[in-house]
Amino acid sequence: MALTFNHRPALIAYLTCGDPDLGTTREVALAAIDAGAQVIELGVPFSDPVADGPVIQRASERALANGVTLAQVIALGREVRRARPQAGLIVFSYLNPILRFGLARFCAAAADAGLDGALVTDLTLEEAGEYLAGMRSRKLATVFLAAPTSTDQRLRRITAACSGFVYAVSRTGVTGTRQDLAADARELVSRLRRYTKLPVAVGFGISTAEQFAAVGEFADAAVVGSAIVQTIEKAGREKAAEAVAHLVKTLAG
Repeated sequence: MALTFNHRPALIAYLTCGDPDLGTTREVALAAIDAGAQVIELGVPFSDPVADGPVIQRASERALANGVTLAQVIALGREVRRARPQAGLIVFSYLNPILRFGLARFCAAAADAGLDGALVTDLTLEEAGEYLAGMRSRKLATVFLAAPTSTDQRLRRITAACSGFVYAVSRTGVTGTRQDLAADARELVSRLRRYTKLPVAVGFGISTAEQFAAVGEFADAAVVGSAIVQTIEKAGREKAAEAVAHLVKTLAG
């Protein structure tokens, strides 16, 4: 499993696969890794991304218009794994595409492609039994979201279900860049540390070098999503990889 964070904070880069096309996503992923990203979240486009803000929603719409599927995202992950064997690779998806693909088939395909695990953003612990069994049988990491509003009892259950790392949501609401990093994030990470020794990554709203450095004071990794997707949107197909590499270097400096 390549989910090891060699620097603190490690940078986890989220990409909406297929925006603007799968070939560009591959080049952006490789450029981000070469620039210092330690984990790539391979975002599966979905028609109703309720947890995502407008930037990632637009990216999902463009990728879906290109006909991008979960099978293609897994195939892309295989290509990135071959090219950059040291990188961490996580499928980031809503539950519906995985159910349509077939849960057992998904676990087998992800493992065969050399991926490290998955984060299913709308999968609740109460519904996760079959998923956890399937993923664990393939030695795949299961990453779950922990929110500032979660009770201590729920955080204990979330951390027990996690492997690889725990994803701490910096605030309630949808994804998107923010001027300020919520103070809730530090408190949430402190609470999570009581229940797990796994690395804790903070996401939702990290878009500046200052925010990235601030997260590094109390967390093991920072997830950068909307800022990267927006950079790709603005840069266009030909300059996307270069622009994202610059952003990653700027943030992780």
